[in-house]
Amino acid sequence: MMRRISSGSVFEAQIGYSRAVVQGGLVYVSGTTGYDYASMTLPGDVEAQCANTLATIAKVLEEAGSSLDQVVRVRYILPDRRDFPKCWPQLSAAFARARPAATMIEARLMEDAMKIEIEVTAVCGE
Repeated sequence: MMRRISSGSVFEAQIGYSRAVVQGGLVYVSGTTGYDYASMTLPGDVEAQCANTLATIAKVLEEAGSSLDQVVRVRYILPDRRDFPKCWPQLSAAFARARPAATMIEARLMEDAMKIEIEVTAVCGE
């Protein structure tokens, strides 16, 4: 049975998507940016946005019955690839155990102020 999870982001309702979908033993987490969704604020630097993004993803994975340690696929999207190394310490710590397959893509994001978007797929219940 499919289950949809919301993070409470206004974007989910406006655009028509779920933060995550749980189906067939997998959790598919939508591209997540650095907003603090409780206050709808976006920090100015990529490191703080990365921290917020990872916190949002960790929270939704926990709600789905999974964790960062169970991520099998991650996609990093940054409008400026030169910012990516600034995030490596946080990403390395977050995914040290899972060591998922990963891709980094340079692309514009929905808002110019957004500096990173992360999308993951994780297994649940293992």
